Amino acid sequence: MRKLRDRRRGRFFVAGEAARPGEGVARRIPSSAHGALPALDRFAARIAGLTGWRRNALAFAAGGVSALAQAPFGYGAALLISLPLLVFLLDGAAMRPTGRRLRTAALVGWWWGFGAFLAGLWWIGAAFLVDAADYGWMIPFAVAGLPAGLAVFPAAAAVLAIAFWRPGASRVVALAAALTATEWLRGRIATGFPWNDIGYALTNSEALMQGASLIGVSGLALVAALAGAAPAAPFGPFGRRRSGTALCAAAAALIGALAAFGFARLSGADDADVAGVRLHLVQPAIDQSEKWRPENRWQSFDVLLSLTREAKPAPEDGTTVVVWPETSTPFLLADSAIALGDIARSLPERSVLVAGTVFATATEAGVDPQGDSAETAASERYYNSALAIDRTGTIIGRDDKVHLVPFGEYLPFQSVLESTGLGALAESLPGGFTPGSGHVPMTLPGVPPASVLICYEAIFPAEVVAPGTHPGWLLNLTNDAWFGDTPGPYQHFQQARTRAVEQGLPLVRAANTGISAIVDPYGRIRASLALSKRGVVDGALPAAIGKPLYARIGDGPVLGVVAVVFLLLAARRRGRQHKATD
Repeated sequence: MRKLRDRRRGRFFVAGEAARPGEGVARRIPSSAHGALPALDRFAARIAGLTGWRRNALAFAAGGVSALAQAPFGYGAALLISLPLLVFLLDGAAMRPTGRRLRTAALVGWWWGFGAFLAGLWWIGAAFLVDAADYGWMIPFAVAGLPAGLAVFPAAAAVLAIAFWRPGASRVVALAAALTATEWLRGRIATGFPWNDIGYALTNSEALMQGASLIGVSGLALVAALAGAAPAAPFGPFGRRRSGTALCAAAAALIGALAAFGFARLSGADDADVAGVRLHLVQPAIDQSEKWRPENRWQSFDVLLSLTREAKPAPEDGTTVVVWPETSTPFLLADSAIALGDIARSLPERSVLVAGTVFATATEAGVDPQGDSAETAASERYYNSALAIDRTGTIIGRDDKVHLVPFGEYLPFQSVLESTGLGALAESLPGGFTPGSGHVPMTLPGVPPASVLICYEAIFPAEVVAPGTHPGWLLNLTNDAWFGDTPGPYQHFQQARTRAVEQGLPLVRAANTGISAIVDPYGRIRASLALSKRGVVDGALPAAIGKPLYARIGDGPVLGVVAVVFLLLAARRRGRQHKATD
């Protein structure tokens, strides 16, 4: 197919096979008309007419622009550029011959997704710089490989949307529904990785963030995709002024309604705290390249103890909860009597410590006179854990990380892949980490039960609260030091904040290098410590509020809306086909 210009008639059109019955055709765009609207039509037509590397390059760039809608930039309006470009490129795919429509749509979607994920996730390469001598060579494969794999989901969305592509607003609705569906699947297929879901573009505003209490981040994704792509509806070869303008108005009204709900919810927000509970979050800001050196282990531990001693005793009949971040101790804390004794002497009266640390099943572990853990047998299992320790140095509670990071905390098909050298990506401990058996709220003296989330467990909306449990707060221990001062830690924090809104629970977050914070059930930051700063965060524990709608019903209604959209589009298409053949 070639894009042609008829100079006599002054019109752009597409040469190719006739439309199938009931599909509709791309309209002709006059090139001689003046004014803003015809100019936008001609612009859209030129984009739709791109082929080959030019089309792929623009799709890649458009996807990259969408990353500006994520933290730390927070330019949600970037979707008003990125998604209309995607629509116009898919217009071009829809004008291809039947045998090439799906292939072209898949390529457009993949390149758009590759640009979005590369621009949004490039910072993962920083983790390989911690030990660059051994792992630096992996940076290009990690930085490009993960986005390339994740781009399959936008590609699938493009293929699904193009199957229902028709002139007017319906094509934008189809794309928004398809993106919502594939974003939801991205969080669940192959262990799931819902990082930078398109719905987070609406969480940069505290008012719009409140929508997560109703429809979750998947619902926000549907709204964001619809509102972002709506400006394309009236324009281009498949644009229709009437339906496109109506969709733009509806999208604006939807955003306005979401904002109004958010402002109303915040204006009536309950700022109550849990009586008698004080928080003392420790942010040691220990460089990742120094933390695990054997000669530095006690120096790192002393930093934790020093910051812990700054905690103040709780009032009578109260409790101070001291929190250390994920894997805070560079040794097996539970196996070191000396370390536990130091902790007991450092905690103030009426306090308890929750410390992130590696925990080993103690079948053969020993302790030497210096307090260091002895060599352990390869048959032992290791867990990325949170331990609760009281003022006597006794471990009174434990929670193990359930959702491990593939290729970081465990190696899928390890016995097969180790022979290729990929075993170096797994944790250096024998066999990597073992997942916990399931989350059970951690009970601390005088404190509401806590749902403990270790590292990126906080990015999975459906997993932050175990079924049948009723925690009073979310406790997130993490170590984002691997990624330095890059967008990664900011994105992680933003996603964790959204879980607080979805569940109506306060979020308490301790991170090695930040961002440590106390967040109320409305996602508002009560207190925080900036990235890379050493210090503490003190404050009260915000009280939980009643279960929001999303916490009670989950993603079912949003997925139902997506299903209904496609059923209606399919019925409309079938009806037009029957009418065309009569």
